[in-house]
Amino acid sequence: MESIWFKKDLTLEQMNKFSKNTLVSHIGIELTKLGADTLEGTMPVDERTFQPARLLHGGASCVLAETLGSIAANMCIDTNEKMAVGQHIEATHIRSATKGLVRGVVKQIYMGRSSQTWRIEIYNDDNKLICDSKIIMAIINKK
Repeated sequence: MESIWFKKDLTLEQMNKFSKNTLVSHIGIELTKLGADTLEGTMPVDERTFQPARLLHGGASCVLAETLGSIAANMCIDTNEKMAVGQHIEATHIRSATKGLVRGVVKQIYMGRSSQTWRIEIYNDDNKLICDSKIIMAIINKK
């Protein structure tokens, strides 16, 4: 399968460094796998991502989903001229996570000139789906 990525030379290490000193690094999100048409990342389930009941906060799942969707969208465009920004995100929380790492997998649904749609599935340590998310990204001109 041919890669969907515009930026074919980026490494996971470079992408992870780009998120240094942001919300992404603050809560421990790390990109872990880059495929021809998928990107994966993990996030710890700990005091940074818990809700008061000591379960993974639904908002933290949305942060992981938006992070993966945003990075994937920007990897598919010429970022010298354009940038992809989140326009709409939705998430269905299916089950909880209480420990370990969750793993998000992003895959393209639609790729247009002015918008993109991505599906992000998040799994717990037992590889059970805990969140099904979709993000719409607006593709805008850089100023």
